[in-house]
Amino acid sequence: MPPIRQQPRYLQLAQTLISEIEEGHYPVGALMPTEFELCDQFGASRFTVREAIKRLVQQGMVSRQAGVGTRVLGLPRPTGYRQVMEGLSDLQQYTQETTLTILERRTVDIAGALAVQLGATAGQTWLHLRALRRADGSRPISYSDVYIHPAFRSLKLANEVGDVPIFKRIEEQFGEQIAEVRQQIEAVPIAAAVARLLEAKTSSAGLRLTRSYLNGRGEVVEMAINTHPADRYSYSQTFRREQNPGP
Repeated sequence: MPPIRQQPRYLQLAQTLISEIEEGHYPVGALMPTEFELCDQFGASRFTVREAIKRLVQQGMVSRQAGVGTRVLGLPRPTGYRQVMEGLSDLQQYTQETTLTILERRTVDIAGALAVQLGATAGQTWLHLRALRRADGSRPISYSDVYIHPAFRSLKLANEVGDVPIFKRIEEQFGEQIAEVRQQIEAVPIAAAVARLLEAKTSSAGLRLTRSYLNGRGEVVEMAINTHPADRYSYSQTFRREQNPGP
């Protein structure tokens, strides 16, 4: 059994604060303890406490105002899925928290703009998967078009993919290694055919995440185009300033 991935301390602290808000320990409208008080309570650094509070702000649970403090606004909405991305390992965490069901599997000849996007030559035959992803058995949180390089189009996948990402299955079955993931995020209206699958309204607001998985040679091994209804999914990413190594 693989080791359990250790969550950063600030995420653990944030989850504790969320639970305490849900349990009414900090009522709606009340001020939470100051950063210094939370540092003492948890034996944590001020940076850790600030990052934890930032997560609550991002979820709309609290507001921060200089000179006033951190005020509780309410509970998080239970209808959506929120993905926090800080590294490649978080993609695997995402699959462990959701379920991917393959609707259709076929090979397609690549041409036009799609060939450019994949870095493929016209006429190449890629594996194309159409799939839906759900969280906690609720309505779908995304529809996916997944394209897999011809070298790996014999990839063995069950209709219920399970908790191992497709790129990890490619690595396991073919000895390939993903070196880089490139991601593009766009706001889009949801097309009619996709809206029916997502149980959403046609032309309603959507978020399209296109992820390209590249090997060490810079070749696209897999590309997943994921369309999310805007009211069921949010995305958060943390950027940290690189430390100056000095002279």
